Amino acid sequence: MKLKQLSLGLMFLMLIGGASVEALEVGQTVPAFSLPTLKGNQATTLQQFAGKVIYLDFWASWCAPCRVSFPLLNKLHQKLKAQGFEVIAINLDEDASKAEQFLKDYPVEFTVLRDAEGGWADKFAVESMPTSFIIDKHGVVQKIHSGFSSDDVKELEAKITELLALK
Repeated sequence: MKLKQLSLGLMFLMLIGGASVEALEVGQTVPAFSLPTLKGNQATTLQQFAGKVIYLDFWASWCAPCRVSFPLLNKLHQKLKAQGFEVIAINLDEDASKAEQFLKDYPVEFTVLRDAEGGWADKFAVESMPTSFIIDKHGVVQKIHSGFSSDDVKELEAKITELLALK
């Protein structure tokens, strides 16, 4: 009985503390979402990318590893886009101008969305920047990757290429 009370108490504390008890894990289907583009002029849904392999990346302008990842992800996107690969970057800055300045310094050709209040980052249980989810053609998370170094791109490309080859 005490263990059950302790578990319920911990769950309550997590809920009121803002922590997510719905952490997305490998093997789970990604929840449908709709977020505005960085400039806020167009809503984008995950459903628009159905049937593609997706690299879903949560990032912020102050994130040092993001300065390394963005140019490499842009190259990877250009290389594999024709095969059905998409990068969707979700910015978490409260001030959109900071993200816009970041993109002037590190321009990309992939989709950039905005989650200024961090609601979706909470649902995905993002704890560090950047955190990325590789999602297969069926909307299932196949890999979760935290942080980024230039050496990471080879492993990520191998996983993405593997998923692109599957039906």
